[in-house]
Order: sequence, then C-alpha cells, then structure tokens
Amino acid sequence: MTAWRKSTYSVNGTDCVEVGHGVGVRDSKAPATHLAIGTGTWTAFLAATKADKLAR
Repeated sequence: MTAWRKSTYSVNGTDCVEVGHGVGVRDSKAPATHLAIGTGTWTAFLAATKADKLAR
C-alpha cells in the first residue's frame, strides 16, 4: 500500500477505517496492521454494503 485514504464520513474522529490501493483496509488507531483484500472481493463488499445486504 502506498497511500491510505480515510472516508469523508469519518470526520475527525478516532473510529475510522482507512483504505489503500491494492486493496488494504486498516483501523486508523492501529495503522501498523492491515487486511489485504482482492479487488473483486472489495467490489462485492461495496456492492453488498450499498444494497444493505450485510448481516447486522
């Protein structure tokens, strides 16, 4: 990952998820660790999120 981005919905809070190119996901409070996710999996996750199809 070369650059991490934080959602604009995170405002300036500490409970943020950051996303990087490739796709990597990390907690802004623990940036030393991250999850590497394939782009197909990430795309499916975003589609399910937008369609509100994730279990709560």
